[in-house]
Amino acid sequence: MSWRPWLSRWSQEWIRSREPGQEDPEILRDGWLGFAPASEEAIAGAEGRIGRTLPPSYREFLLTTDGWRHAGVFVDQMLDTSDIGWLRDIEPFWEEAWKDLLDENPAPEDGNPLGRGLLISREGDAQILFLDPGDVDAEGEWAAYILSSWSDGPRRFASFTALMEDLYATFHNIDQPEGQTRDDWDTAVEQARAAALAGAVDAAAQLLEEAEKFGRDRATVLRAQLQMFLNRERMDTTQSLRRWVAAAPGFANFRDDPLFTAELLPTLFADHAANARPYQSTVLQTAMLDERMHLIIGEYQARLRRGGPELEFGNPEFNALIRQALREHADDPDALWEAVGAALVRWRPRTPDHIAPIALLADPILAETLTPERGHALLSRPRG
Repeated sequence: MSWRPWLSRWSQEWIRSREPGQEDPEILRDGWLGFAPASEEAIAGAEGRIGRTLPPSYREFLLTTDGWRHAGVFVDQMLDTSDIGWLRDIEPFWEEAWKDLLDENPAPEDGNPLGRGLLISREGDAQILFLDPGDVDAEGEWAAYILSSWSDGPRRFASFTALMEDLYATFHNIDQPEGQTRDDWDTAVEQARAAALAGAVDAAAQLLEEAEKFGRDRATVLRAQLQMFLNRERMDTTQSLRRWVAAAPGFANFRDDPLFTAELLPTLFADHAANARPYQSTVLQTAMLDERMHLIIGEYQARLRRGGPELEFGNPEFNALIRQALREHADDPDALWEAVGAALVRWRPRTPDHIAPIALLADPILAETLTPERGHALLSRPRG
């Protein structure tokens, strides 16, 4: 990676994302979240002190900036060549806190990355960054980790570069800065939408997953629809679905959005009826924690009590074909899903963000017989 252009973009986006009065005067003056580059002598001195040659991507980073401020959101500052050191010596309590967890989930080669980790950050909001010299790839890159007090354990990355890319995505996810990066991801989301409708489901899902890391809400809405068919054991296992439902009240038109009211809401009610368990919340129950959801959910409950209206699977042509498939093949799941797939050519999106016929999953027979394989086969068909 060429560090300077990318870190310069990060710096400018960070500055633009600040509210008046939140700017750091030094960062604002220099337009730079970093510091002066480290010299070869400074890096050699740090390597001599720790007794190891630093991995290539981290060395190049230090030659660009000796330290970094506001890494992601939860690390205020990274260490520089004068103070990087072994985690066990600088902050040993982290290793002790996670010892039992690491015993149950050993690191590569059954080692303990915390016990041998090189700390590269000052503790910010209860989060640290470190590199693992015991986990090295063919290019000499050390595995890198994020560890937070609220996490289930250290989160591994293949290299320091991969770690920084994740921190950059976290910054975008939370601070939502304007600029080229945001615009590029919005373009990528539109490309993923077109790919999904063309049946290129794997490529679309991968692109949407990356866009969602950068906080693009539209990516969450689109990806959740794919996840409901591809990853469905229970609906509460689809992370994007939960994020979509949680974010929906923030969308200005969510009460009048047919993708939400006519597609997602009936599916959430059907899932709740099938999967509600004591001490385990369904997505619908979680949605009820937001008071803004109460009215729209209450109105739908009232319609159900009155016995209508009848569930519609989509536009009239598609709806008629699905009802026919259920009448003729309810006892033969393979034939049923083949008929559903054949009907998909008649399906039309309700909105520009509608890429999968999720209302199908409001039917108990279709929901019960859906498998990831059937879901993938369905979404691999061009539609819309």
